[in-house]
Amino acid sequence: MDSAELVERLREADVPEAFYEIADVHDVPVQPDAYYFLRREADAWTVGLRQRSQDRVIRRFGTEAEACEYLYDTLTQMPAPPSGAAEPLEKLLANADEIQRQACEDFYGRRGPADEG
Repeated sequence: MDSAELVERLREADVPEAFYEIADVHDVPVQPDAYYFLRREADAWTVGLRQRSQDRVIRRFGTEAEACEYLYDTLTQMPAPPSGAAEPLEKLLANADEIQRQACEDFYGRRGPADEG
């Protein structure tokens, strides 16, 4: 597999495009805090992780095919988000006022912030 085919296969596997950058083939559409990259160096292909504007090389490979296979396996074996995660979020949003009131009560005790002083 080459870099172009890697991008096609990652799209088919529904890997979010913000998770990876493939030099000269696919740029990250939005700059997240962290994403994987695949780059050609002088004598090797490098797979790494860019996190908080710092590059960390994970592995170097002698061929493009090996690097592509490794990155594909890495990105497609990431755990899926927990199922049903949207429902608890909806409950949190629906109860936001009560959660905030409870947090203030826990922090300040039975007195409110206006009673501090």
